[in-house]
Amino acid sequence: MAEPISIKQTIVVRSRPDVLYRLALEPKRRLKWDPNLVQADYEGEGAASATTRWCALSSRAACWGCALPPSTASCRPQRGGWESVRHVGPLEKLTQSWVFRPMPGGTEVTLTVNARVRYKFVKAPVERILHNMVATTLLELQRSVDAQGAQLLEDMGRELQERQKADKKAAKEAAKAAKRKK
Repeated sequence: MAEPISIKQTIVVRSRPDVLYRLALEPKRRLKWDPNLVQADYEGEGAASATTRWCALSSRAACWGCALPPSTASCRPQRGGWESVRHVGPLEKLTQSWVFRPMPGGTEVTLTVNARVRYKFVKAPVERILHNMVATTLLELQRSVDAQGAQLLEDMGRELQERQKADKKAAKEAAKAAKRKK
């Protein structure tokens, strides 16, 4: 009766694993960059208590609501994930697993989504929706990290231009002063 769906995609992001871990698995931070989430927050005692770490997430694409506890018991910035605690619309079970593998020049991020569809006739559309959500989530993660880096590069470029203008102006004035002395 239950039909399994498994989606796994990998992308390389120019950032450290611990930064990506926080962006992907902390509800408040993820809500800022992930367009697939409408609501994300801690329930109960909040982030300080490891036993009551639950998040309420909803998807815009599918309009499904679910309560997901983060299964981040290891607290290492290399893997973590979410798991549904009850059925979610046509899904009997929904899990999301993140793996952050450091490599030269960045981090290899692997997002795996596993689901069990309650009814066979909705498997194809749900699988399409989940594929789109995984791809969108990974691309937006990369964009959010690159946006920070792009802003830094833009600021550094602007400072360099101003410094070059100032150096050029100083060289011009020095040339004028040298002509006057002759």
